[in-house]
Amino acid sequence: MKLRYAPLATMIASTFCLSAAADETEHPKDNNRQHIEKYGFIYGLGVGVNNGIYKDYDLPVIPLPIIGYRGEKFSAFGPFISYHAWQNDAFKLSIKAAPRFGGFEQDDADIFNGMDERKLSIDAGFGLTYQQNDWKIDTSIMKDVLGKSDGMEIKSTLGKMMRFGPVFIEPSVGLSYVDANHVDYYYGVRAHEATSARLQYTGKSSLNKTLGLSVMTPVFFNGITTLGIENTWYDTSISDSPLTDDDASLSVRIMFSKFF
Repeated sequence: MKLRYAPLATMIASTFCLSAAADETEHPKDNNRQHIEKYGFIYGLGVGVNNGIYKDYDLPVIPLPIIGYRGEKFSAFGPFISYHAWQNDAFKLSIKAAPRFGGFEQDDADIFNGMDERKLSIDAGFGLTYQQNDWKIDTSIMKDVLGKSDGMEIKSTLGKMMRFGPVFIEPSVGLSYVDANHVDYYYGVRAHEATSARLQYTGKSSLNKTLGLSVMTPVFFNGITTLGIENTWYDTSISDSPLTDDDASLSVRIMFSKFF
């Protein structure tokens, strides 16, 4: 049931970036991000939902276990790994590896009957972060290193952290470019897979847009509670696929995490 894990991966990755216990000490001159950036081993639990865009697939509520480590240079959150190779006052360059949980099996939904399995993979690449006070731009270039799709994704997100007493709010906007190899593997229909109800389809590169909102607070049980909402609008090269029935997906997650 691979479709269950594709949105799960996105939720876990997003939560990993935000799951750090808040520093409740008041420093008026500090930017708001400094109040939530701490280091150590993290654990917790949450739930998430994502409606997805594949046909005939209704995603249930997914439990989200949280376990990982966040350090000044090295971070590991399950299979999500990041190492800060270089940084100065404003920029940070990271080496990253992460699972690509996209894909499906025939029994995931009726639309996939008679299709070849699309397998999970591992992406690796680089990330560049620019941070100025409460503004932050995260950009990454990730490539499939196991040769499943041979695809590449370039993603950039702009966020601004705002503080209202013990509550931290971060709205964000993002763009994600995925190349033709990626789209064709996960949304294409090969010639031998085509039927009268599922025509052959060759995927092209796609530029997708995301709008998100995260709300965090440290007021409960000496940890941090996070509510995240994210909507992604897909390019026509994905939404025109006979495997999809929508051009947007909404994900919602609520998490609680704290340090060991």
